[in-house]
Amino acid sequence: MEPEHLTKPLLKDEDNHKLLLSRNSSCESGETDDFRKWLVDELSKQFWISGPLILFYLLNYSLSSVSLMYVGHLGELELASSQLAVSTAYATGLNLMIGLGGALETLCGQAYGAKEYRLTGIFLQRGMLLLTLVCIPISLSWMKIGSILVFAGQNPAIAEGAQEYIRFYTLSLFAYAVLQPLIRFLQTQSAVKPMAMFAAITLMMHVPLCYFVIHTLGFGFRGGAIATGISQWTNVMFMGAYISFSPTFSKTWTGFSTEAFQDVYLFFRVALPSAVMTCLEFWCSDLIILSSGLLPNPQLETSSLSICANTLAWLYMIPLGLSASVSTRASNKLGAGLPYAAKAAVKLTVSIAVIEGVVVGCLLLSMRHILPYLFSSDPDVISYVSSMVPFITVIAILDGFQNTLSGVAKGCGWQRVGAYCNLGAFYGVGIPVGLMLTFHFHLRGYGLWGGMIAGEFTQVLLLSCITCTLNWQKLADEAEQRVHGSKNHLHGALPRIVTKKEDRLALA
Repeated sequence: MEPEHLTKPLLKDEDNHKLLLSRNSSCESGETDDFRKWLVDELSKQFWISGPLILFYLLNYSLSSVSLMYVGHLGELELASSQLAVSTAYATGLNLMIGLGGALETLCGQAYGAKEYRLTGIFLQRGMLLLTLVCIPISLSWMKIGSILVFAGQNPAIAEGAQEYIRFYTLSLFAYAVLQPLIRFLQTQSAVKPMAMFAAITLMMHVPLCYFVIHTLGFGFRGGAIATGISQWTNVMFMGAYISFSPTFSKTWTGFSTEAFQDVYLFFRVALPSAVMTCLEFWCSDLIILSSGLLPNPQLETSSLSICANTLAWLYMIPLGLSASVSTRASNKLGAGLPYAAKAAVKLTVSIAVIEGVVVGCLLLSMRHILPYLFSSDPDVISYVSSMVPFITVIAILDGFQNTLSGVAKGCGWQRVGAYCNLGAFYGVGIPVGLMLTFHFHLRGYGLWGGMIAGEFTQVLLLSCITCTLNWQKLADEAEQRVHGSKNHLHGALPRIVTKKEDRLALA
């Protein structure tokens, strides 16, 4: 007979079951704690990227608004001319700078994530150089923009004033060529808090500067453009000094280098689709406003749609910050070879966008009968704008989604796909639907906003389908090729390999 200790079970069946449950419970508890830790950490990182950036965008956008307020007190002609000039400047130049600068969200973000710090600074220099070169033909075209505006049907007196204003607005154009790369350089390193501080200081200086240039120096309404340009360059100098003298950027900024002139093709291969993606979206909004001038009672239609568009422009800064946040986190993780972590960050930001959309939507609807009084005292305008608030509420909610998903495309380097989505959504669906509802079904301004909703909904649908089917491992491989391809072009270094296990352990 065998000894009892060899034949007797070490544990009864029910004890084995309890032990197994205990171990599973411990594992689940550990995984839950890890997830909570990652969630808090990721939320914190995204908040400290998006929060200061939202504040920066709001403050920087206020520069032109303050200038227009000063100009508006000079007369109706001066205000109309300056507003037309600023709209034209954005449509033909500044939006292009914003779009081209978006390439650095991919290039700098993935280079920084891959710990190729010096390459991040090279990309910055290359961006500033090439955007400045693009400004030259744009600024030359602005010198004759008045005749183009008259040909397009604008009032000759207003068009002449707009040409005078936009000539001085070239200061802002060239400032944007440097400012946009600087913003992306700091953004992709999550160094965004000083940006908000610089923008606040600049705005405080801008208010007395406008009075000084317009009234004291006697430049008149042209002074609004001059003051805006000076303030934009002030922002550039603040950021440039911060990057040059802060030890934070000792690895990413090592001074100017002739290497910035190399591999121009790579930059434009990412920058041109990014510019097309950005401009197609903004141009659609411009066409909506222009179309309102063709409606019966164009003064009421244009005034009301301008108020709605201005409201959306201010609210747009919130999803713009979310877009920058998800672009930074996704590009950093993909550059580091961590596709699983990038995907997790994207899911979290989309969840935040849902909450943001609900909050903004509720806020707009609650202010439906208050909002119009902030812009006008005309009873007809107030009534018309109030009836449009539900439409712009839907657009504001969709803006949160489409900006977040567009940020994913930029972080992944898929600007080309984003450009195709915007082309199909806005010009294949949005504008045709809007024009049909407006002029065929006679829905006036409601039809134009209906077309905008149709376009944005289509854009969100397309970008959502693409995001859900992304091969994140392939994107990480493409990021590695993009970053190390540039590095090899300069120095001939070997890529770094990241294992799947490291990816899952490095969610934060």
